[in-house]
Amino acid sequence: QAAIEAALKAKLAARQAERDARAEAARKELEEFTAEFLNAARKAFKLMDKDKSGTLVKQEVVDSVQNDKEVVTFLQTCGERNLQFLLQPKRIDKAMKELDTSKDGEIDEDEWEVAIQRGLKKRVEQLQEARARREQAAAAEDAAFSEAFLNMARQIFD
Repeated sequence: QAAIEAALKAKLAARQAERDARAEAARKELEEFTAEFLNAARKAFKLMDKDKSGTLVKQEVVDSVQNDKEVVTFLQTCGERNLQFLLQPKRIDKAMKELDTSKDGEIDEDEWEVAIQRGLKKRVEQLQEARARREQAAAAEDAAFSEAFLNMARQIFD
């Protein structure tokens, strides 16, 4: 019985080490995702800011979503509703008003930053939820493995 428990303990420790390595990889992946997301968001702003004024007006946004695939790709995947609405002609005015918190008719870099932080938060939550589901599945697999291991070991040694 002691040998069975020791073998099970060793196997579960190995599985835990694998999960820990995956968790560390996921942490690094999240850091990389965050950096890439913010870089893409800031680049999209600069690409749209055709006159280099540090602000976006409606015409700059319209021109960019019609002509710049990189901007369109970012907006489609950013996770922030109002930024995504910039892609829809019927919703662009409302989205611009929501994003323009200073109500000066333009979206400045600070307003853009607030919006991309909301989008980033949503995307990170989605990634963390997916990771939590994987961890729960791994824990369930460990429980099933433990039960099967003990049952087989008892059959052999009983």
